[in-house]
Order: sequence, then structure tokens, then C-alpha cells
Amino acid sequence: MSRLELKNITKKFDNKIILDNINLVVEEGEMVSLLGPSGCGKTTTLKIITGLIYPDNGDVLLNNKSVLAVPVEKRETVIVFQDYLLFPHMTVEENIGFGLKMAKVDKKVRDKKVKEMINLVRLNGHEKKYPRELSGGQKQRVALARAIAVEPKVLLLDEPFSNLDGRLRENMREFVCELQKQLKITTILVTHDREEALMTSDKVAVMLEGKIRQFGSPEEIYKKPATKDVADFFGEKNYIKGTIENNIFKSRIGNFKTTFNKFSKGKAMIRPEEIEIFSKDVDTGLLGKIKKKKFAGDRMYYNILINDVEIKCITKFNKNYNVGDMVSVKIDFNDAVFFKEE
Repeated sequence: MSRLELKNITKKFDNKIILDNINLVVEEGEMVSLLGPSGCGKTTTLKIITGLIYPDNGDVLLNNKSVLAVPVEKRETVIVFQDYLLFPHMTVEENIGFGLKMAKVDKKVRDKKVKEMINLVRLNGHEKKYPRELSGGQKQRVALARAIAVEPKVLLLDEPFSNLDGRLRENMREFVCELQKQLKITTILVTHDREEALMTSDKVAVMLEGKIRQFGSPEEIYKKPATKDVADFFGEKNYIKGTIENNIFKSRIGNFKTTFNKFSKGKAMIRPEEIEIFSKDVDTGLLGKIKKKKFAGDRMYYNILINDVEIKCITKFNKNYNVGDMVSVKIDFNDAVFFKEE
């Protein structure tokens, strides 16, 4: 197992800043997601870690030792790209053993390792097949097995599930997580998929415009975003404008107690699933009118009008109200995240 650290990494292409002072620590055996939209610098970061690109400034440390001067083939980091890059003229077992062959590993040792990898990624019976004969999920398993076979200290996964659809995507996500935990290999997963990052990772680094805006646990990133742009990146939310005075948040929908007191004017961010609704005869001190509703299987999405302020709410399907219904609304502003008015 290995500890990976990026220190003050910067990179420009054609005078455009791609990475702006990136600092990141991935502890031994952790799975960390590098999450952000296309073009924010995620893949460039992976290429710098593995040595395919050299940074303009900063350092890459593996177990507290700089590896910037270490060539790609000796850096003990491997990257699996989203299109797998399997050799079409090689069989499954030949593809898996390629890195070992390049490292001049003895054939008997190599064959034994390849067999272990085939068992590990559950490709028994597919050893003699060529990539064109495999499904997308099977190709991905071959690419993973080839990467893991050389026993890297760090595994880098670049959008590994983007070419897969539906249930296969979910199955491969679960498989990779199980494999990573079993091998206890230090791993960075690059993804633009918020749900994927939250479900697979020990920690998440949110990257926007070449900077890591926040780094923390999935729960912390989602529930307590450090900046408004991080909050905006994570889908549905409510912003309620107001002022804070003596631990009271005053807004157009009402006045509420809060423990927050760092500034006096701003916006409270509340996730839709943190808002509760009840029949109008339940006294919550807050009444609203259902303006819109959407059915989504086991959930209902509501837009509720409270004193001319429209808020979004997500509830379980067993709470089923109709457009035009008056409902009681419960909002706990101690769960809110406050952003200063710009």
C-alpha cells in the first residue's frame, strides 16, 4: 500500500491555466474520487501522477518521496482509460500479461499471475477470446486485470464506467469497489458523475476550473458544501435569501432559529430531501401550496409556494399530495448551509 500526495501542482497549456495550485493527499488504501465537469483538469491530474505529463510547478510524492524524476515505466502507478485501450490482436490472457511481459517477468511466473488475475476479475472461460468477442463490462475487467497484474502502488481510473449503460454500469461500479477494498490499493477515480463519486469513495475532491474547491467525505461534500459553486454542482437545492440576527434567520417565508452567526446577510441552502411536508392540519408553523408535482418511482418531487417563495421538496411516494393542496412544511435551518450574499 502507498500514500500519494500532490503538492502545489500547476499546469498551463498555451498560456491557459489547466491546474491551479492543486494539493491532494490520498492515504494508503483509500479510494478518492476526483469529481468535476469535463475540462476542469481531472485527466491532466492523472497524467501528471503517472508521469505522462510534467507539471510546470509542484511535486508528486509517493510514500513521502518525490517521483517527478522517475520515468513512467518505473513509477509504479498505472492508469486505466475509459476506452480500455486493449490490444485487438491479443487474447484476454495476452492482454492481461502484457505489462508483465514488458517487465521481463519469467514466463512461468507470468502465466501464474495471469491465471490469478483471470480468477480475480471473474473471466474464467474467456482466456482465449479477443476483445471484439467481449462485452463492455468484460473489456473493462480485462483492462483492470492488466493494470493490477503489475502490482502498482497507485491505481488511476479515468471515467471507467462512462462507456457502460444502466445495470451494467451499476454492477461494474460495485465490482470495482469490492476489488479495490479487497486489494487495499490506493486509488483515484476520475468522474463527472456525482452519484458515482458519492457511492464509491472514501473521500471526494471536487474540482472546478482547475482548482480543488473542497476535499472531504461524501457526506460532508454533499451536506456541507464549502462554497456555492460546490453546492450548485450537486443538483437540486433551495436557496432562501434572508438576514441573520441574534441566531434568528429572517426570510420571506418566515423567521427561524439557527446556530449560524458568522455574517448577517446571505442565502440559506437547503436540500429538497431535508424539507418535510405534512397534511395541513399538522401544526408546523408554516403553510404552503403545492404548485407542481412529479412522480419518480419511490419518490415524489414537489414545488411548494410559501409566501410567494417557491421551494423544492423530495419525499417518499407514501406522501402523495395534489397540485393546489395546502400542506404544512417543516424546515430545520440548523441543517442549512449559509452563503454570504455576493
